[in-house]
Amino acid sequence: MGEKETTAAKLPDPLIAAEEFATALKGRSNEIERNRFLPQELADHAARLGLHRLCIPAAYGGHEANPMRLVEVAERIARVDGSAAWCVFIGATSGMVAAFLRPEEARAIFGDPMTITAGVFAPRGQARAAVEGGISGYRVSGRWQWGSGSRNASFIMGGALILGEDGKPVMAPEGIPQNRMMIFPAADVTLLDTWDVSGLAGTGSTDFEVGDLFVPHSRSVSLIGDRPLDRPLYCFPTFGLLGIGIAGVALGLARGAIDELIALAGGKTPQGSTKPLALRAKAHLDVSEAEALLRSARAFLAETVGAAWEAASRDGAITIEHRRDIRLATTHAVRAAARTVDLMYTLAGGTSVYRSSALQRHFRDVHVATQHMMVSDATYELTGRLFLGVPTNTAML
Repeated sequence: MGEKETTAAKLPDPLIAAEEFATALKGRSNEIERNRFLPQELADHAARLGLHRLCIPAAYGGHEANPMRLVEVAERIARVDGSAAWCVFIGATSGMVAAFLRPEEARAIFGDPMTITAGVFAPRGQARAAVEGGISGYRVSGRWQWGSGSRNASFIMGGALILGEDGKPVMAPEGIPQNRMMIFPAADVTLLDTWDVSGLAGTGSTDFEVGDLFVPHSRSVSLIGDRPLDRPLYCFPTFGLLGIGIAGVALGLARGAIDELIALAGGKTPQGSTKPLALRAKAHLDVSEAEALLRSARAFLAETVGAAWEAASRDGAITIEHRRDIRLATTHAVRAAARTVDLMYTLAGGTSVYRSSALQRHFRDVHVATQHMMVSDATYELTGRLFLGVPTNTAML
């Protein structure tokens, strides 16, 4: 039996684990929102179930899973609670940095099955080369937004521009400023109380900062220039995997919204009507449209991820066309999910606005997900340029 089979066999099946975690979340969404981050005992429960290890190499005790498994896990959890699903997918996708680290560093960070990681890829920090105690590294300072899951994390990561002696950014061969993801022990990071928002309120996506912190070079990675382990999962670009996770959460929120509407429809008679909602033509039209939107978007995502996984497994690489289609499919999935939730929210009428209805939370959550830069309208411009054959910088695709 190979190393991958041996290590992966020790972890619970991700879908069974997601089902167990979803069960543990029932009835706790209001508490999670009030808390503004996932209670640590719930985050630890997800860690014990191996849900944060979906993208960690099997060699270091991870699932190293097909990315569609990430979608399925996020979907199942988001049907119950979007914030918890978001934290799980962030923990999972940030774990893929293990594939870029030296084996000794990867094991030091990810060898503990209870390790939870979080991070922000955006290069909001600045790093200057330094040597401390004979160890080469960087002095890093910066402040990052959108630190989802950081209050539960053991290690927190932040992207940083590498500055030369002249204080100007060092340029990478790809023609963009060189940046590296810096890995900080959570104890060295200051978390700022900035997360007071409309949706995904329980993700703890607060700002965080470090000041003149020494980071060994071995605990930094370039997600563009460094070569990860030669495994199918790590042929997928980091930004594409991030989009896949966002899509999984959004699709789960949309499925949860349809489930809520159907449960409501049989017993609700709209004001001014004598017919239950389930017998009204408008309900028939909107539920059908919602199902078509959701299923077609999910099918496009599954087809796209499946084609890329097949190429990665067969060829050890995926093409620009695969990367383009992943970004397009994930952005489309999030937009279709938002439209689905909007239909169900509106159809339910005044019931939707009460906190006792999960529809209001799905509505708020999905419209925060749409604001993420990985699934913004700019994605359509990027992919459109590629479809039309216009010269395009694909380093961040």
